[in-house]
This record gives sequence, structure tokens and C-alpha cells, in this order.
Amino acid sequence: MLKLIMTSYQESLEMLDGKAFPIRQRRSSSLSSIGGFAFSRQTETETREIGQAAEVFQSTLQALDKKLKQRYKRDITSTGLLSLEHMELIAELSGCPPPVHESDCQYSHFSKYRSINGMCNNRYNHHWGAANIPLIRWLPPQYEDGVRQPKGWNKGRLYNGFELPMAHDNVSSPQNCIPFNRSLPACFKVFLPDISQALQQQQINAITSFIDASVVYGSSQKMNNFLRDLDGFNGKLRVNKHFEDKHGRPYLPFEESLESACLHSEKKSACFRAGDSRVNEGLPLTSLHTLWVRQHNQIVEKLKNLNGHWTAATVYEETRKIVGALHQIITMRDYLPKIIGEEFFEDYIGPYRGYDSTVDPSASNVFATAAFRFGHATISPIVKRLNESYQEHEHFPNLMLHETFFSPWRIIKEGGIDPILRGAIGTEAAALHSDKLLADELTERLVVLAIPQQMDLASLNLQRGRDHGLPGYNDWRELCEMERIKTLTDLKQVVSNASVAEKIFQLYKHPDNIDVWLGGLVESFLPGSRTGPVFACLIAKQMKALRDGDRFWWEADGIFTQQQRDELLKVSLSKIICDNTNITEVPPDAFVFEKYPSSYVLCNTLPEINLEAWRDEKK
Repeated sequence: MLKLIMTSYQESLEMLDGKAFPIRQRRSSSLSSIGGFAFSRQTETETREIGQAAEVFQSTLQALDKKLKQRYKRDITSTGLLSLEHMELIAELSGCPPPVHESDCQYSHFSKYRSINGMCNNRYNHHWGAANIPLIRWLPPQYEDGVRQPKGWNKGRLYNGFELPMAHDNVSSPQNCIPFNRSLPACFKVFLPDISQALQQQQINAITSFIDASVVYGSSQKMNNFLRDLDGFNGKLRVNKHFEDKHGRPYLPFEESLESACLHSEKKSACFRAGDSRVNEGLPLTSLHTLWVRQHNQIVEKLKNLNGHWTAATVYEETRKIVGALHQIITMRDYLPKIIGEEFFEDYIGPYRGYDSTVDPSASNVFATAAFRFGHATISPIVKRLNESYQEHEHFPNLMLHETFFSPWRIIKEGGIDPILRGAIGTEAAALHSDKLLADELTERLVVLAIPQQMDLASLNLQRGRDHGLPGYNDWRELCEMERIKTLTDLKQVVSNASVAEKIFQLYKHPDNIDVWLGGLVESFLPGSRTGPVFACLIAKQMKALRDGDRFWWEADGIFTQQQRDELLKVSLSKIICDNTNITEVPPDAFVFEKYPSSYVLCNTLPEINLEAWRDEKK
């Protein structure tokens, strides 16, 4: 068996190298074209290398499977044929990271603070929720070849008697062929007796699953080291050395690369760097990232004054812990009930009962690839920039969305983040219409790095679901204990627009063929929500797992004192905006649109966290 494994491994290297795959030994800069698509290189080095190792691993297994069938007339999944030791050897040869051992998680540091990559959160399943592990499956994947080919890959292949429509046919006017980068595959962390899962392509989650403010701090030690002001020995995050706003408030640091992808306009500015690589995709997103870095550094100053005996590392970790808790509170208390509805939230998530070590908090494939992409339908085609009176800014007018993609220079040269944040809280979110799911700015003029043409986000979302092998909409209805759609009449009962239901049936020909992202998006909203029942179910299932399966959840025993929890609950996104900008009037709840000046309040009237609760008397 060892000889077969080694020859299969060598064959996989030769095959992948022949397809321009950047294997570990060669470190080529070219892209893989395996399966007809190219893998994106817009990702962190560690994640990309794990994805490359996963390709070698899976290709080795497939080559070995072919040899076993030829020699023994048995496939690789036959009982007793391939041992756990064999699987570990193939993983090691391929370059997959070794599994985390229990001893690696025994440091006292991991009892008090989160690891930066999410590892060791669960003391029994150390990889749960960590970065660079596979997105988990709530239903088995559906690939056209059972292994990796997206549904619709082979022309003439029928599903329930019909060919699947091309993704772009569903949602927009005809364009040229759209380039598409397949998601990076993941190395398997745990080998089960049934190795069929290891044969199937699983996608990597490059960031931690937890609501842990990793968007601020990063999900790898390398990224975290870049983002921290380690030279200052003060616990702060790094800020921009070249620019600040007119009030002296800092901006995010620039990327250090001389080939920054944002250096494409006449205004020339490098991309900003933050804990999440998507920071430059739009001005409101960039502004929120900037807000949280300022918030971190502001808390650091106060904690240093309270506890002068704390080391810079302690100040940093305690601040990170507070900021993570604020993210959890704002997400779960202020945001989520508005997305899935208060009643649905109470029924499917309910009150916190404490940490449950049996709950896997890892991000699910369907949540990341379909359900949580409901938000794309709420994006306005216009990015508003408003003045102190919440009117269009005199010097910095509103922008079409496509003018804001990867344009950090607009923040530096055009008034900072204040006008953008006023526009975000002072403007209604786009209303979803089932006959027009996404704004034309996203379906006709989307900018994707390294692709020299305008793209269509709706088509990309549909194809991403197929790329990830997501089962169809009906399968997820069944998972959520809802009746399967069997007829056009059934679909008309869950879609508010009858003509849209008819169009979907005309395109897909059979209800079991409907892609989950499209099916979930066109459902009628639940009362008081921005989602239909399937997406609400999937989002609630994921969020409950993220809360209950997080050992460091802010309400868990021993994380904060009762006095500290009481203080944390005072904070709102509106208050954070107030404290880190020169905005003086805000709605009490930044997630609820109020027309200015009705219901707006002065910033100094909002409750403020008292960090005295963190005073630590020197022993």
C-alpha cells in the first residue's frame, strides 16, 4: 500500500504541475486551472498554501482510488483498505498542517484569552470554529461527478429530466462569458472511518467562525502581528503613518505591497489593511473597519490609565476581549432580531443557557455561501455622503456604488469617514423586490480584483453555490422542517410575486432544481424581518451555534464579572460612532432608519461604558 501511495502522490504532483498548479516545491505564481476554473490568489499566504496542499491531497486520493480499482477491483472507500495512518501519511506528504494535539491547547493563556486563529476554543475538538478548516456540511454536498464538479458542468447532464439553467440566465441581461475563480479547497482535519468526505471537495474558511472581532484583529498570527503596533509597546493597533482626518483621527494602515490592488485610479492610494481582506470593497465597509480600530485604541488609553501595572500584552488582550464582546452584543441583540424577526429569534435561538462544549460553532457552507448573502439584496446603488444636517454634502456629493469599489483614496481625500457613516445611518437600506433582486450596480458594474471586466454578483453567487456543491432549495426547506415545493402553486404561496414564481419554474423546469440562494432570496419576508423562512432558519441555526459553542462568549461563566457585563450592555453602535467620529447627532439605534431630525439624539445623551469595572488593583 505504501508503494501505491507514493506513486499516486508523485502522479498527482505531475498532473497538477502540468496544469500550472503552484505546487509547494515550485512556489509558482501561476494559477491553477483544475476543473476549468482558476483559483483566486486574493487571499492570505497561509490559506493559499493550505488550499494548494488540499489539492495535492485530493488528487493523490483520486489517483490511489484508480489504482486500487485496477489492481484489487475495490475502491478506496472499501472497509479496511486504507488505514488512518495511511490517510495521515498522504496528508503529510501533501503539505496539510498537522492536527492540533491536546498538549498544544494546555497553555494557561488559552484559558483566559482566545487564540487569534480560533484554535483551542473547544477543549475536546480543538479545530472547531478555527480559521483554515473546512466549512462544515449540514447536508452532504452534491457534485456532478460526486467529487468536485459543480452541477451544470457537463453539457447535456439532466437533473429531474432537465438541464440546469446557466447562472447568468437567471438574474440579468446577457453579458459576455463571466470568469469565475473556484473557492480554495480545504485539508481535512479529522479522518473518519468513512473517508468518502475526504474524497469530496470541501471549501476552506479562511477566517475564524466566531463572532470574535477577527475583522479587527485578523485570523492568523502573521496578520495580527502586522495589525498591532508592536513597536509602541502600548497594546494599540497600527494606524496610518501618512494621513489622518482633519480632526486628527487616524485611518487604517496601508498595505505594504508596492503592487497594492487599489493603485488603479488617478488619485493613487494603496489599499487599507485590516483583519479582513474585504476591507476595501466599499466605503461603508471601510468606514466601519476604521471605526473599530479607533475604538480599540481609545479603550487601550483608558485601560492603561486605570491599570498602569498591566503589560502592553495584557492591555491589548483585555481590549480585544472587550471589543469582541461588543461585536457579539451588537450582532445578537441589535442586528439579528431585525434580520430574522423578533418572534423567529425567540423561537429558534432563545435566551442564552451557557456554553455547550458539544455544539460545533464552525461556519456552515450553506450559511456562508447562500443564506448570509441575503445582504447583497439590501445594498443601495447609491452611496450617500451627508453633512451635519444629514443633507447631501456640499463638497462630497453622493456616489454611484461602482465609484466606491476599492477606492480608499476617497476617504483620505474626500472628507474622511464621517459623511459616509452619516449616509449609512441616515439612509434607508435598499428594499428587496422579488422581480429585481440586486441593484444594477452589482449585476452590471461590479469590480472584482484581478479581473479586467465588470462582473455580475448575482451570477457569481449562484455559481458559488454550485461550486461548493450546495444541495438545492427544496433540500434546505426539508432540513428546516418545511414542506417541499412540488408545484408552481406551491411556489406562488411562498413567493409574493406570482410572475417571478412563473419565471423561476420556466427556467428550472423542476422545483428540486432551484438553487438555494435564489429560492431563499425570493421568499416572502417573515413578519418584522428582512428574510424569508428558509434563510431565517439557516441564519438562526448558525448564530445559535456561534453563541452556544463559543467558550469565550461574553455571557459565559467566568468571562466577565457581573459588573463588567452590565457595563458592556450599555454600548450601542450609535455610541461607538459618536465616540470615534465628529458626528454629534445619531438615531438611538443605528440599525433603525429615522428621518433627521425626528428621533435623533445628541451623542452626549447616550449611555457610556464605565471602564472602572476593569480596574485591577496591583497585588
